[in-house]
Amino acid sequence: MLLPRIFIPFAAGYFLSYLFRVVNAVIAPDLTRDIGLDAADLGLLTSAYFLAFAAFQLPLGILLDRFGPRRTEATLLLFAAAGTFVFGTSETTSGLIVGRALIGLGTSACLMAAFKSFVMWFPSERLPLINGIQMAAGGLGALTATAPVEAALQFTDWRGVFMGLSVLAVIAAAAIFLIVPERESEHAEASFRDQLRGTASVFKSPVFWRIAPLTVIVQAAFLSIQSLWTGPWLHDVAGLERGAVAEHLFLIAASMVVGFVANGAIAERLARFGIKTITVATVGMGALMVVQAAIIFRGADAPLALWMLFGFCGTTAILPYATLSQSFPSHLAGRVITGLNVLAFSCAFLSQWGIGVIINRWPQSADGGYAPEGYEAAFGVVLALEVATLAWMAFFRKNVKA
Repeated sequence: MLLPRIFIPFAAGYFLSYLFRVVNAVIAPDLTRDIGLDAADLGLLTSAYFLAFAAFQLPLGILLDRFGPRRTEATLLLFAAAGTFVFGTSETTSGLIVGRALIGLGTSACLMAAFKSFVMWFPSERLPLINGIQMAAGGLGALTATAPVEAALQFTDWRGVFMGLSVLAVIAAAAIFLIVPERESEHAEASFRDQLRGTASVFKSPVFWRIAPLTVIVQAAFLSIQSLWTGPWLHDVAGLERGAVAEHLFLIAASMVVGFVANGAIAERLARFGIKTITVATVGMGALMVVQAAIIFRGADAPLALWMLFGFCGTTAILPYATLSQSFPSHLAGRVITGLNVLAFSCAFLSQWGIGVIINRWPQSADGGYAPEGYEAAFGVVLALEVATLAWMAFFRKNVKA
């Protein structure tokens, strides 16, 4: 009975976290119409989630290692509930940004708290699969943010959707606080200075810097595109109507759910034959780059197939988290994964906003859509950065083992 008590509440929190992260891809036309946004505005307000999320990662690592995942996440989810209410009642771009940032702050622990708890309670050989199933819960949240949200918009507006989500965030916070068992870390009473030294030791590690650049840039690219720009691309480049866009986003999210579970299971199985998880992750991230290149050059020819592959392959970017968490002492697990996350989500903020800035260099169409050439240029820049970090990984591999 221990696994359900730990897994289900954290999975519910991460479900909501991913729903919040992705929902703007569906409601983007409503935000653009109601508030009067251009591509840069839309990218900035949506990416405010990533900025606040990233800004809190280093203190979050200390909180997770000192106070534990249960209390930390339950408290922060109340901030997400408040941010959802602010977002749903705002009439201005600045109000939306504040609400979105509060949501990012409030959900900043949803995955890291789960990973920390799994490290505390379960054997290391089970972590890739358990982490993958946890990520699948997030994929279900992304799935719910597509066609189901579009269906809900037939009965209410985007503001009504956010009022409902605010209530769900409060319920998730209560479930985590009341159901998840407590296990104190033997390092929970370490001084604040010692906690900071532990954080510094993570960032000084060559193992960390061998794995981090590729993981960070690929994760940032996947998050920034999948959580916002896929929806507008399907409309502006592939020429799909709103209902078809939601259906495509639903299937892309479904491919993510399959990818999180399948890739975690594959990594766990191959580890029994001596194939390292980081090797599986690197191959998967390389495949993602191939898919992105196909989307840039021939995406309109087969949008559903390519974007579903994008969703499936993009999930491999989470596998290095398990590798890194096992490469350091367990009492540093929270700071290891949040250290990686602060970089990934900072880059996701810059990527999501930057894509909008690049797209804005081409004129909007009469119906408010964006030029296909803008997407091609923006996605091309992102892909070039990913390829560069893959080259870094190949070079660094000669010097550091992980």
